[in-house]
Order: sequence, then structure tokens, then C-alpha cells
Amino acid sequence: MAKKKRPDASAVEVGRLTRQEAEAEAARLRDEINYHNMCYYVLDSPVVTDAEYDRLMNRLEEIERRFPELVTHDSPTQRVGAAPVKEFGTVRHTVPMLSLANARSADEVVEFDERVKRHLSLPADTLVEYVAEPKMDGLAVELVYDNGIFTRGSTRGDGVTGEDVTENLRTVRSIPLALVRAFKGKRGLEKPPSHIEIRGEVFLPLASFAALNRTRLAHGEPPFANPRNAAAGSLRQLDPRVTASRPLDIFCYGLGAVEGPEFTTHYQTLEYIKALGLKVNPLVKVVRGVEEVLRYHEEVEKKRPELDYEIDGVVIKVNSLALQERLGALTRSPRWAVAYKFPPRQESTRVRDIVVGVGRTGALTPVAVLEPIAVEGVTIERATLHNEDEVARKDVRVGDEVVVERAGDVIPEVAYVIKEKRPARTRPFTMPEECPECGSRVEKVGAIHYCTGRLACPAQLKGTIRHFASKRAMDIEGVGGMHVDQFVEKGLIRDVADLYGLKEKRDEVMALERWAEKSVDNLLGAIEKSKRTTLERLIYALGIRGVGEHMARVLAVHFGSMKRLMKATAEELTAIRDVGPETAASVVEFFGEPHNIEVIRKLEEAGVEYEEKEGARRPEGPLAGRVFLFTGALDGFTRDEAREMVEALGGEAATSVSRRVDYVVAGKDPGSKLAKAEKMGLTVIDEKKFKRLLKK
Repeated sequence: MAKKKRPDASAVEVGRLTRQEAEAEAARLRDEINYHNMCYYVLDSPVVTDAEYDRLMNRLEEIERRFPELVTHDSPTQRVGAAPVKEFGTVRHTVPMLSLANARSADEVVEFDERVKRHLSLPADTLVEYVAEPKMDGLAVELVYDNGIFTRGSTRGDGVTGEDVTENLRTVRSIPLALVRAFKGKRGLEKPPSHIEIRGEVFLPLASFAALNRTRLAHGEPPFANPRNAAAGSLRQLDPRVTASRPLDIFCYGLGAVEGPEFTTHYQTLEYIKALGLKVNPLVKVVRGVEEVLRYHEEVEKKRPELDYEIDGVVIKVNSLALQERLGALTRSPRWAVAYKFPPRQESTRVRDIVVGVGRTGALTPVAVLEPIAVEGVTIERATLHNEDEVARKDVRVGDEVVVERAGDVIPEVAYVIKEKRPARTRPFTMPEECPECGSRVEKVGAIHYCTGRLACPAQLKGTIRHFASKRAMDIEGVGGMHVDQFVEKGLIRDVADLYGLKEKRDEVMALERWAEKSVDNLLGAIEKSKRTTLERLIYALGIRGVGEHMARVLAVHFGSMKRLMKATAEELTAIRDVGPETAASVVEFFGEPHNIEVIRKLEEAGVEYEEKEGARRPEGPLAGRVFLFTGALDGFTRDEAREMVEALGGEAATSVSRRVDYVVAGKDPGSKLAKAEKMGLTVIDEKKFKRLLKK
């Protein structure tokens, strides 16, 4: 008799999970969510829908609420989002740019309204005043003005740290470079604030998006998938002239830190932003009670086809700033706001086949091959099915008529099967027992199937090499998809260290299709240049499961050398802030594999080097344990520069007034923070004293 298959833990209610099951599922969810964060926030190439991402995050949050001892520092629930890319400098946001919780039905909006009233201890029949506005589908940014001059612009990034895209934002015509011009003739606005941080959403109008794609196709370039990716790609151009050639626009929706004016409602802040000369969406409206919220959502959805920009829902915010402060925030999102999403856009088509792809980590992913169908102007031929459990839950089979949706208006997925149209003799899908790429045994870990062939699997080897050579890893230009396929299939490369042996195989590379003397020389030059790198890039390049750019930086700073990291125990690793038990186990397992040690040895022999540092034994700095708060405009440097100097000397820069602050550094026009600090009896110093303190 066949052994009865035990249901996967992810199908079991959280309340019924054992601690061991919960720990294993939480580890899998963190890995999966961290991967999707990278794809969405860093690579601008998401692979799951917003709805699927929310399901994963909600499941992890449920588990961590039920088992609080399983919460780790590196859990996505403890972060706002994902880390920024490294082509630009980084900017630390004074006030975190939180993401919003989603509501996908009227019932969920009603629940949000009820939660607000419960937290505020308001009667159930109270009509809470909200501000409602369209939810733009663009790229969130922050604009910093000091004394009315635009001084810094950054992307949202992971919510705490973003990319410095100041020069590119300067090319957006709807962003004023000097606020003082907007004050002329306005009573009460004779003087700009000493410091103000304005948040907004950069987007590409639909007509401009269509024209841009026509131009790209005419030049033989691939078109952008959607306006959001086009806006993100335009703003992340290293050459501001390219950004300037694309007519980006912006709608502003809120404030970060402000020195000077004070407000009582969110709507007042929007009116103030408009008075400063920046754009606010004209459909913003003050509504009272949940019924007006639902009517507003319905009205905006009807107007959606007429708009010249993409929106995917409406945002609802409690209007009173005092009530917002009382409501507070969760780790990732404020309690006083919610994004009420529109239903995904859908069309029906037929499943021609279900194929299985193999990724760099060996994960097997089923993909539905579809009869081509246009959904909102985008031709869809493939849709992700995520994993075997998801295929079984939806019961997707070859030959089925299915409804495909662009959930979040971006990534296609199979929403459901029209079973009434199912052909006779279809068969349920099952994952292969052998890897389709190399024939190795397949094993299931949680909900994911993995090929056990590791680097004996061509797909994993190719993925590992592409990752190793990628821009944020070893940055070897010329090692792309087709080239890696050639090198592996011709036996020129058997591991990443073999890249550095291609110099001796120059003639063999020259003999490959589409290679010429100049392109080979450029490749070998890029490989040689990559030998001088940093420890964090090298750690990231190795492709250790669970070790992204942020974690690679944490490990590099702590250990200072590859040798010390290779010898680290799980206990030593988990003692580091941000390193959880799953990541620690993954690192120990990686360096316990003889093949990986051999690859690192070969890299050293090939001349790959980095500056070795003392790591954890390095002194913290003369300002260790001291907390500084900056308020008002400084003469000698910007506040960001002042914060960086403090942090470089081991100190910490605070963003709000509290008892833990040791020094309040007051510049010109310090605003309300100074009065609050003096009332609390904190030590206040001016810029001269701050400079003398730094010299000491």
C-alpha cells in the first residue's frame, strides 16, 4: 500500500503548526520573500504578483505572531523593503519611507476602518475623516530642500536607505530647483522652510511610454514591459542626459522631516506642497467615513481608462496628524493608511504546455506556456505557476482554458482554470523526479523542489557564473547569458574560478560564434580588472543561499577577511546583529563543502584580491555610544554630511528628540525640535562647538 502523503506545512493553519514545522516554513518564506524583494526593488524585474507576495508576507507575519521566538533580525517583517542598488551613492532617510498594507475588497477596507476606531477607542458609529488619493504606479522618491534650494533627491530603496539620484531628478521639469520662486505673491509664504523633505511618485505618462517603446523598437531595442519599469529605468540612468530625454513627471503625496511650518492634518501638508510649487494629484479628496471611501474608490476606477498615467488602486490615510501619531506604525507599514487595490486585469487563453525551469540555487519552477494573449496591450505567452503546491491548488493542466491576470498590472499569472471547458483525458501536473537539465535527483524542501546536482547541473552552473560576473558582484562586463552558455557547453568553464583561466584559452574563445579579436580582448580585460575587488562583493558573488548584498556587507565588516569568515561557527554568526539561524546555517554549510573551498583557493591563486581589514576587532571610534540629533541648517556642511562624520567616528545620528540623545546640534532656524529638546533638558550645542568636538 502506498504511504499516505503528509500535507505540506504551508497548507496547515498556523495555529496547528508545531514549533519545528513553523521554524522550517518561516525559514523558507524568508528566503522566498528576500528573493522577490531583490527582483522587485533592486532589479526592477518582479517574478510574482503583488497578491502572491502579500500572501507570502501575511503567512510569515502569522507565523511570527504565533511563535514570536522565531522572529529574526533578517526577517523581511523586520524590514521595510529591500536594499538599494550600488551604481549610485546611498542616502539615509531621516524618517523611514514605509510601505502600505493592502486591501483587496470592500470588506477589508471596512476592517481597516474598524481597526482605526478600535485603536483610537472611538465609538463604532464615528465617521473618521480620511484623505483619499489615486495610488500611482511609479517610483517613490524623496526631494530634500534646504532654505528653499533642491539639495538632494533619492529613491525609496529599502525604506531606510535609498539611492542618490539627485542629478537625474534635477532633469524632471515638474520638480522646482528653487522653492523661493514659488513663494512670490503668496501671503504667509514669504520665506521657505529651512529644511523640508517631500515625498512623491515619479512616473512616465502613458502617451510618452508608448512613444518611448516605439522608438526603442525602431532602434532594435527591447520595449519596456510597463510604465513603472520605464520610469524606474529612466530615473536610474547613470547619464542624466538620458533621463532628461524622457518626459518624467511627479505627483507629491506627503512629507518627511520638516523644519519650520507645523500642520494639524495631512490635507494641509498637501496644500502646503502645492503652495511650494510642486504637483499634487488633482483627484485627492477629503472623505468622511468608510462609505465615502468606497464611493471614492468606485469613482476613481471608472475614471481610470481616461487617465494618462497608471494607477493600481487608491490610498486612504487618516487626515488628522495627531490621530496618525496615536495610531503609530507596524514594522513595515503605518496603521493609519491602507492601499485599496483595483481588481487585477484578466483575459482567458489556453495552456499549451507546462515546463519546468531550473534556477541558480537549483530551485525548480513550473511555468505555463500559453497561447499568446494580449492583456492591457501586453502580449503574454508565459505565466508563472510558482511551485507544485500552487499548481495542485489551482489544478492547472495542459489543454486547460485558464484566466490570466496581470496582478498589480505587471506580472502575468494564472488566476484560475475554467473547468467547464476542460478537454477530456487531461492529466494532473506533477513535478519531475529528475532534473530536466542534468538528470540528477530532485528533492522537496518545504514547498520548493531542488535539483541535487549542484554545479554538476548546467543550469545551476550557468546561473552561478552569471551571478558571480554580475554588476553588483564581480562586475565582469561581457559575461552575459549567451556567452555563459557557450563557455559551459564547450567545457571552457567548470566553476567560477575558471573565468580567470580564459586568458590561456584565448584561441578557443575566438573560435566561438559571434566572438572577434576585439570582443575577446575586452572580455579578458574586464576579467583582469575584476581581480581587484572588495570583500563584500566577493562574498556576495559566491552566491551563498540567503546572503544578499546587505548580508555580504554585514559579514565583510564583521570578519574583515575570507579566511576568518570560512572558519566561523554557527554560534559566532548568530551572535552578529542581522544574522539569523537560517543564514548562519547556510554560511556554515557552504564553507563545509570541499568544492567551494577549492573554488576559493583557485580564485586566490588566480590573483583575486581585496583589502583585508581587522573586522570585528577594529575599534568602534571616539564617538562610540554617543547619539547626535541635528536640527536647522548648518553652514559648513549638509546635515547628511554631518551624520556621516558622526557615524564614521562610531557615533549615531538620531532622527527624533528623545532621552537617548546626548547632543542636539542646532543650526539656523532649528524649528520645534530645539524647543522640545530644551524642555527635556538635553544638551544643546551650536555648529562651532560641534566642530570643536569633532576635532577632539
